[in-house]
Amino acid sequence: MLAFVWAGGAMAQERGWGQGEALPSLAEAQARARAYAEVMADVEGYQLGSRWYGLALGPYDRPGAEAALRRLRAAGQIPRDSFVSDGTNFRQQFWPEGTPAASEAVSEPAAEVAPTAEAEPAATAETAVAAPAGRAPDPEEPRAGARRSEAALSREDRMDLQRALQWQGFYTAAIDGAFGAGTRRSMSAWQEAMSFEPTGVLTTRQRAILIANWQADLAEFGFETVNETEAGIEISLPLGLVSFDHYEPPFVHFAEKNSSGLRVILISQPGDQSALYGLYDILQTLTIVPMEGERSRNERSFEINGTSPTLSSYARAQLSQGLIKGFILVWDPQNAARAERVLGQMKASFNPVGNRALDPGMIPMTEGARKGLMAGLEMRRPLFSRSGFYVDPSGRVVTALSAVAQCGRITLDGVTEAEVASTDAATGVAVLKPKITLAPPAVAALQGVPDRIGAEIAVAGYSYEDALPAPVMTYGTLDDTKGLDGEPGLKRLGITTLPGDAGGPVLDGTGAVLGMLLPRAEGGARVLPEGVEFAVSAATLAEVLKAAGVNTTDATPEGALAPEDLTRRAMDLTVLVGCWE
Repeated sequence: MLAFVWAGGAMAQERGWGQGEALPSLAEAQARARAYAEVMADVEGYQLGSRWYGLALGPYDRPGAEAALRRLRAAGQIPRDSFVSDGTNFRQQFWPEGTPAASEAVSEPAAEVAPTAEAEPAATAETAVAAPAGRAPDPEEPRAGARRSEAALSREDRMDLQRALQWQGFYTAAIDGAFGAGTRRSMSAWQEAMSFEPTGVLTTRQRAILIANWQADLAEFGFETVNETEAGIEISLPLGLVSFDHYEPPFVHFAEKNSSGLRVILISQPGDQSALYGLYDILQTLTIVPMEGERSRNERSFEINGTSPTLSSYARAQLSQGLIKGFILVWDPQNAARAERVLGQMKASFNPVGNRALDPGMIPMTEGARKGLMAGLEMRRPLFSRSGFYVDPSGRVVTALSAVAQCGRITLDGVTEAEVASTDAATGVAVLKPKITLAPPAVAALQGVPDRIGAEIAVAGYSYEDALPAPVMTYGTLDDTKGLDGEPGLKRLGITTLPGDAGGPVLDGTGAVLGMLLPRAEGGARVLPEGVEFAVSAATLAEVLKAAGVNTTDATPEGALAPEDLTRRAMDLTVLVGCWE
């Protein structure tokens, strides 16, 4: 078997090599290189994987390699199944001796050998590929002979061929050892990609090349079956590229190894469907899961593909018998080809085993569980967060216009995507519509009774933005029912708030909403003293909401609520509004 291998790229002139035979040890490869070098020029040697070493002639340009291939085929000097391929499998150079790469690679002296018959003395780009050491290349194998040799393969050998084709990206069906139409098509596709005649039946030497390249890659990736007993997961992982780092329930972390740019996280936790859905939502708040990319979720499982110019990831999880098991693979987009092969192997080998999960005592999706999920992982953070509150049963939200005016993306409570339904620049109010229908635990009941100056009021808001999991209650007084210059539609409050409170509801002692807190004015010649804030009145809010097509609810006159009941109502009503790039 002869191969004309070229390496393309963004270069003015593409360079290429005629790749020679692959040998399993450095000493053998060095010996063969010496033999070839005595009868032809331009001999080079490269490591093909962690256990294979290949010989090549070149470099040449691709047209020259193709011309030599046609000429030598026509002359009958090389087998018809010789091919042109790329040289991306070349790694560390070990020949010629004395090159910087060779001096680093060579660790043992090579015995001198005389040229043998398998080295064809030609000045063009041809040498034998994947021929076992010490054997001359077999003569061309007719198709009938290829079928006979194929028929003698064991079932395991046939399955290995399917695995090798799958690894190369040509085969996607079941690994069953049955060479049906799908396997034949994948064989033809591989042959065509390697510039062989696409017969759909591999010759003995083609099978050797396919298997040798697959095994060399597997050796480099270091795939091993990992039985993670603590998590109850069995999976094949590339332990040449990642290594176990630590447990952080519900995750098992495998960090990158040898600057591979890959990272693996196994998922294992008890839970039900709501926990599965919660995990699906919360994973998408992590920096390792880019926002772009396809997502899918059903009642028992989900998949997340995250893509960005600088990071890619894939996450999957499934629910079975009260346990949620899955994995995340994270990679640098520059290593996409490598990651694709790793991902295919992980998908094919993933197997939840037993009835065990990490941290069996964890109650899924409580605040404690949420913190556990985030341990060891960095959450994606919004540019800033403000407050808002529900104003109708479908989940529409009122907030300050400044909270969403310049946002590329808006979320409610960190997970639900929302869009701006309407704005009113005169009042500084924005109405948000969630992209999915929500069922809010409480809806604002707008105050309808006359105000009482000096009455105690409370503002519910995310004072510290997304640092706390719930809104904060801040108490003050109603100081006036108009602005400092007599502006209608405003209420002046005697209260000290923080930027994160803006957009939050202002409530009286009965739980009725008096208005929406406005952000504190910044800049200008007039600076208000601490403790002076303003809110859009409930009557003005009702007009803005009516114009936006939102039917509001009027508060029913009732007595003052107990402090704990007022707090509970405020918590149910208030929403964290996140502004993202």
